[in-house]
Amino acid sequence: MANPGYGKRSAPEQRPRTNDDFTHLPPREAAIAACLDRLPDGADISVKTLAKHLPYGQCALRTALNKLQDAGHLRRGREHLRGSDSPRWITRTWFSRTARDDAWWTAFTRGDVPETEPDRPRHPTRSRAFILLAALGRTAPVLSLSYADCVALEPQVTEWFTRGATEPDILRALTAGLPTPVHSPAALIRSRLTTKLPPEPAPRPVLRVLECGRCGAPGRPEALPGGTCGPCRGEPGPPRAAAPLPPTAVHSHAAAARAATRSPQDGAHA
Repeated sequence: MANPGYGKRSAPEQRPRTNDDFTHLPPREAAIAACLDRLPDGADISVKTLAKHLPYGQCALRTALNKLQDAGHLRRGREHLRGSDSPRWITRTWFSRTARDDAWWTAFTRGDVPETEPDRPRHPTRSRAFILLAALGRTAPVLSLSYADCVALEPQVTEWFTRGATEPDILRALTAGLPTPVHSPAALIRSRLTTKLPPEPAPRPVLRVLECGRCGAPGRPEALPGGTCGPCRGEPGPPRAAAPLPPTAVHSHAAAARAATRSPQDGAHA
């Protein structure tokens, strides 16, 4: 596995796995793609690490990964984590069992492709919302709830979490300024969860940048067809701007220009 936050990332909206997923690839690339497909998200799929576990050298693996990129199974780039206040960008390697064209990868870079959640139990025994409700009596004994109350109120607390609220936020909303006495804890909590529900957060834009799979140069998806930049495909790059002259050269040119504008009479008087 790679360091937390790095490694393989599965692209969304993939078709179910079959025996014919990579039959369109050459044998070596098909074998490597099948291996990558079986690895979990977060696995280290760098050339150096793959060479330790597969019967191919680093050179062969680098070539194979570039061919997987050309075939639409792989893209490399960087991504800013959602909800993160840090300016740091994370290096990403996205893998798709289903081959994608450049238009799909462009939409994915913009965030126009829906994300899919990792497989989780459909009915967890104890959700984050249930645990908060069950422990509420420890913070405010008058708000102690039964198991049935926790199950009934669980969806409302889950909605708070969906809207970005934290445990302290919910506890403050439920326990601040309690009346005396509290006749029905469940009714009071249900009312507060409804009337104090925070607004839905504004959607955060997805920040992703693709990089050339050969030289690592960042660029817009439209400028990286097949995940490769123009210069690496053999296309001429934009003309380079002339380098600025050093100060000594500027002074020399200025002196020559002044000398050229002087008349012979000025030289005689001098």
